[in-house]
Amino acid sequence: MKTAWLALGDACTHVIQFLRMLARPAMKFARITFYVAAIWGFLVITPLYFIFDTIGRQDPPAITHPGFYYGFVGCGLAWQFAFFVIARDPIRFRALMLPSIFEKFSFAIPQTVLFLQHRLHATDLVLAGIDAVLGILFLLAFFKTSA
Repeated sequence: MKTAWLALGDACTHVIQFLRMLARPAMKFARITFYVAAIWGFLVITPLYFIFDTIGRQDPPAITHPGFYYGFVGCGLAWQFAFFVIARDPIRFRALMLPSIFEKFSFAIPQTVLFLQHRLHATDLVLAGIDAVLGILFLLAFFKTSA
């Protein structure tokens, strides 16, 4: 019976330590940043599954390689799941922040270059700007969560 009480006390100590860790400002910043990024991504990327033909009509020419298009959408959604995972425990999944930062900048930088080459509409640049801001926030979260 005494062993059960010791185990319960040990478990409570671990829960308290975990809750204290979650209360740290850096942890809170990382959690909020990655939750917001994931929710934003789901809201923006999911509709792409349903507007394939509309894109071709509103911004010709039509998309000629649907495999690339749907592959991009699926890959983008997969990253939103990764952002949710990171948000649940930023310390544990801190290493996953590095490819997350790359994911954001690998979209924002080429979009900016295409815009500067007059190959992209200014309205399309807005999404690149949002990804650039999220990339910077991911970078801050990475450095703030260092142990």
